Amino acid sequence: MKLDELKPPAGSRKNRKRVGRGGAHGGTSCRGAKGQRARSGGNVRDGFEGGQMPLARRLPKRGFRNPFRKEIAVVNIEQLKKFPAGSTVDAEALVSLGVVGSKGDGIKLLAKGEIGYPLTLKVNMASAAARRKIEAAGGTIEEVA
Repeated sequence: MKLDELKPPAGSRKNRKRVGRGGAHGGTSCRGAKGQRARSGGNVRDGFEGGQMPLARRLPKRGFRNPFRKEIAVVNIEQLKKFPAGSTVDAEALVSLGVVGSKGDGIKLLAKGEIGYPLTLKVNMASAAARRKIEAAGGTIEEVA
């Protein structure tokens, strides 16, 4: 058998129904009679309400969404217990163990929880309290850009 001899099994492919060519679904082709939606290419855009003020414009707008915001992934000290003593914890290690979903625009270490063994951490940011707790346990924090 060659590639050009391949055919789908009999009955698995069905021809598309060509409406508006006589027989069933002839004439108006199930589009009703006249009007914008009966025309070829005729339809209205998303959110169009027939000239009525659209819902998106009727509702009040509040607040501000910064288009330049940073998505910072947060890691607490209690989440670092998944790592053995003396290990190096960086963004790839945190993502691979599922501590954070993705590193986003950076990873910040916060001080919730306790740890009793040293770790070497490579994160973008760390709170002062988290830095104190890690260094008290004999570990180090290296801030990477």
